[in-house]
Amino acid sequence: MEQQESEVSFGYGQEDGYDAVVVGSGYGGSVAACRLSMAGVRVCLVEKGRRWESKDFPTDSSKIFSAMRMENQNLGISFGPKDALFQVYEQNDSLAATACGLGGGSLVNAGVLVPAPARARRNPKWPKDWERNWDNCEASAAAMLKAQSIPVKFPAAKVLEEVAIGEIEEAFETSVKLSVNFDLEELQTDAMGTCLACGNCLSGCPYNAKSSTDKNYLRSAIQACCIVKTECQVQYVVRNMHENFQYKGESSRKNRRWLIYLNEIDYITSDFVILSAGVFGTTKILYQSRMRGLKLSEALGSGFSCNGNTVAYLAGSPAPLNGYGLDRKQMFKTPFEERPGPSISSSYTSSLGFTIQSAVLPTSYPYLLFKGITTYGWPTGYWFLHGIIDKIKHIIGCRATQAMVLIALGYDESDGKITLEKGTNKICFTPPPDSLLPRKITAFQKLTKKLGGILFMSKYRSASVHLLGGCNASLDPSHGVCNSNGQVFDPVSPITVHPGLYVCDASLIPCSIGINPSLTIATAAEHISKNLVQDALKYREGLASVPKIAKQGQDSFTDKTIVNGQRSEVLVKEKMRGYVGGMPCTAYLRMKMNPQDQKGLNERKLGTKEAHSLLRGKVGGHVKLRAFEKDDLHVLDGDVNFCEVDCRTPYTQYMHYHLLLGASTGSRYILEGRKIMNPFISALYAWREMTTLHVTFVKVAEKNSEDEKVVLKGELSISMNELLKSFISLEGNKRGRFLCHLLGALLRTYVLQIPRGNHKDLDSSYFQIKSYPSSILHELKTEDGFNMSCRQWKCHHILPQLKGNEQLNPVLLLNGYSTESYWLPTEPNDLVRTLLEGGHETWLLQSRLHPLNSSNSFTIEDIARFDIAAAINKIVELQGPRVKVHVVAHCVGGLAIHIAVMGGHVSATRIASLSCTNSSMFFKLSPWSRVKMWLPLMPISMFILGNDKTLPLLETSTVSLRHSLLKLIARFIPRYERCTCNECEVFSGIFGNTFWHKNVSPTMHQWLNKQSSTKLPMAAFPHLRKICNSGFIVDSNGSNSYLIHPERMALPTLYISGGRSLLVTPHTSFLAHKYMKLHQPGFHHERVVVEGFGHSDLLIGEDSHKKVFPHILSHIRLAESGRSGKGKRFRKEILDWEADDLYEGFGGFGTWFSPPVVVVLLFMLFFLLVSLFL
Repeated sequence: MEQQESEVSFGYGQEDGYDAVVVGSGYGGSVAACRLSMAGVRVCLVEKGRRWESKDFPTDSSKIFSAMRMENQNLGISFGPKDALFQVYEQNDSLAATACGLGGGSLVNAGVLVPAPARARRNPKWPKDWERNWDNCEASAAAMLKAQSIPVKFPAAKVLEEVAIGEIEEAFETSVKLSVNFDLEELQTDAMGTCLACGNCLSGCPYNAKSSTDKNYLRSAIQACCIVKTECQVQYVVRNMHENFQYKGESSRKNRRWLIYLNEIDYITSDFVILSAGVFGTTKILYQSRMRGLKLSEALGSGFSCNGNTVAYLAGSPAPLNGYGLDRKQMFKTPFEERPGPSISSSYTSSLGFTIQSAVLPTSYPYLLFKGITTYGWPTGYWFLHGIIDKIKHIIGCRATQAMVLIALGYDESDGKITLEKGTNKICFTPPPDSLLPRKITAFQKLTKKLGGILFMSKYRSASVHLLGGCNASLDPSHGVCNSNGQVFDPVSPITVHPGLYVCDASLIPCSIGINPSLTIATAAEHISKNLVQDALKYREGLASVPKIAKQGQDSFTDKTIVNGQRSEVLVKEKMRGYVGGMPCTAYLRMKMNPQDQKGLNERKLGTKEAHSLLRGKVGGHVKLRAFEKDDLHVLDGDVNFCEVDCRTPYTQYMHYHLLLGASTGSRYILEGRKIMNPFISALYAWREMTTLHVTFVKVAEKNSEDEKVVLKGELSISMNELLKSFISLEGNKRGRFLCHLLGALLRTYVLQIPRGNHKDLDSSYFQIKSYPSSILHELKTEDGFNMSCRQWKCHHILPQLKGNEQLNPVLLLNGYSTESYWLPTEPNDLVRTLLEGGHETWLLQSRLHPLNSSNSFTIEDIARFDIAAAINKIVELQGPRVKVHVVAHCVGGLAIHIAVMGGHVSATRIASLSCTNSSMFFKLSPWSRVKMWLPLMPISMFILGNDKTLPLLETSTVSLRHSLLKLIARFIPRYERCTCNECEVFSGIFGNTFWHKNVSPTMHQWLNKQSSTKLPMAAFPHLRKICNSGFIVDSNGSNSYLIHPERMALPTLYISGGRSLLVTPHTSFLAHKYMKLHQPGFHHERVVVEGFGHSDLLIGEDSHKKVFPHILSHIRLAESGRSGKGKRFRKEILDWEADDLYEGFGGFGTWFSPPVVVVLLFMLFFLLVSLFL
């Protein structure tokens, strides 16, 4: 049973979760867990400390130090285990102590159960709603805690009875009951021991006689199927994104309302969260939750009370106090009546408003701490020496002088403050003033005079073990954090609460109560639990299905050490710096790479191959983006995959980060990042790619929100030093295997270049071709006698804005080099369909560059001079002399239309508008494309081809030896993205990559390479090379015959470039746009750079109809409206101010080497290889 529960509950929050999670097991949490479990609610109780058995409690000074944690804010030091039994906090002039363990403070307190005084219940801050059933709740709590009267007067109680009434002003004895078992008969029925009066209650009862909450409330909760998890500290709680925000995933029963984080990565899900971690614990959780976006009252941390606690130590008294605890040997030598008794057995209250109690010091407490180290002696003298002498007496076995602890409780101002120190996330506290402190000290001094001895007064203004407040119950959020039912306020309105979030412990108590608060806390918890149970059951009734709870039995305990031992994991720390949206940004990430509990981590796109589980995990940490949010953005949920591969790009390895960030303002953001690793030019860019994260930063909009979407892009990188730190700081028993798998993945990507999957792995359901509109194929003969074709689609849509027989002008589409970009039968939204739906008759030119009409001898000038002119003449012939044509051209088609117009072969009066993608009268290549053009690859290719300059691309085609040699060479030419498709490899080897594979659908890729681009006419390559090397259109002789005629370009233009350039950079469209605005200012000119697109994927991409086509349609409509010629005339002086956009495309040489250096290196490598083999 233990094993099974561990696996379910300590994943990454992917399990079904719980109806309710209770945080803490003291007098508040144990009550809530018990009442919820008994009502049939599926409850998980999470406790920071361990489970303590009676034999585990410290019985000597050496053991108690190992069970104590000290946090000294004055010195800035902390020591001791974080889950120690005793938690001591020292700050300025104050000291506070709490307990940590299953049972909370009930493990080590005196077990005093005193009803809340009338004075406290009359306090204006006291919630009036509590009074309705307070007495019933108090009786119920006292019964569960088994309050019993003390059977005899023990020595200290007898002595104090004789002197207290006369020495304490207007004092009277208070009836004290304890949660201690004095009844011998219950030894057999309740599995508890009986009190032996050893006096060691304050260090934990070693005889199992104390009725701590783990023996009553928690035992009942476990019997009712409550799951208890120890040694797990809750850090913060976060509202589940699925309810209020538009976030990935769909709502389901598993999407509980709250995420309870045990660290930055692991969390438990629940519909209800009950915070009962004590005053400091609960307040800290809420502070850290507010840092992650939970909206809370500004009163958080206010109203803190120390219950007027003051402590003194009376030593050296001749009176028979017997104030030292007894060990096992001493106890059995001492009669029962002469033993110290329970720690607190007498209490006297003054009418002035304070209470004095005597206490027994356990045998495990180091007495010297109370005799001069943490105290002042009174009267002055050799009191420190007295402490040393007394200790020596203990060691040698002599009878020491009598001593006892004096405790004062009272009513302070209850206006202290608890804060959370930024940076360290440690609790800081300022106790409230105690106006009765002088009177308490006077009472101590009077008792000392009467009893004799030395009074050791605490050095601290406040030394408290009874902490109250910080999350006060109130009527509205302006005065408290919760309402009287423990529900946490959402400060958007006075009555709004966070559904399912409760506080149920001492932090709710809004004022000091003047006596031991244990019974008061349990009573308040009983009241809250009544409303909590009703709320939980009502909520569960509204759900479609409720999971059944399996019977667990009494031993349903799990602890963190058990869980960690069951799972192999590696912790990785990473620090990255950079800029997002031009603003400095730093990410501090902690990643847990885990081979188990990976559900939900692999929900990627179709065709994605799963990486080894050690290379996948969850992410925690925070991001600093000060220009956007003044506080840190904390990672609420994050996934990481160090080896993500998409079958569209099987040679490319991605390191993918997906982070959900929460801000203290309540806003939430998604930071999506990828490190893209390609085996380009023998891993030339490997270091830059492995250390650079390309990120997108998006604000998550709330449901029904009208806020404008914020999208920022940028890059984060990790330095060499930080990378070394990450490797050195690796944690986990699988560090070696993690490094082996990571290095193995990189070796496969960069060196071996073995693909992970291929396009054949894609689902066959993708390959469904949609029916295409019918068309007419026109056979045309050009002036030079070449036979070509032009395909016509007639529009059958009648647009409502058109009058009578009025029709929109037709559109002529000009393809790039041998690749179809417009007529795409596999795509539901290609440009032809889009234009037809827009009411335009559409024509597609299939020139001598097209595989169907390929020629062995032509230039780009021939296409411009003859083919385009013939197509336009055919349109005019069919449509009439008054028709104008909208031209949409891509790549070489764009070069051809500019040559046609600027060369005078086609009049601009025949063109209604011109839209070009990655083309213009300028043609600026990416660095690697320029290198290929500078190298003699083109002449060598033409020489190899010989007379047959048409290269068959299909793998099944019959080819000559020359063609086979050229295709073989093409496969070895470096390109940014490799592909498992042979046709794609050959084509990209010759041209370079023409599209980003991730932008193109599998059907498009299949059709393009297997059916469309079957041949590659290469006769125009020499002319194309001259244009590329010139950077603008030139004639076949390399002369500038066209740019000198800007007057011929009297038409509106649109130039579109891909922002992630592959072949042609956005500088192409920038120069053309500037050229047209300068020389043709009377027409409308536009320029668009579409992020994320490369070259031909502007037209054939899956999202082209969303991101590219609207710009083309808008430009055409503007030209149709007749406003394109009424543009604003731009002055030359203004144009000169325009910045020369510098777009660095992927595959460039931005960080390492310039193109000339690469050319020299390639030649050196070539000659080195030649010298080795000759």
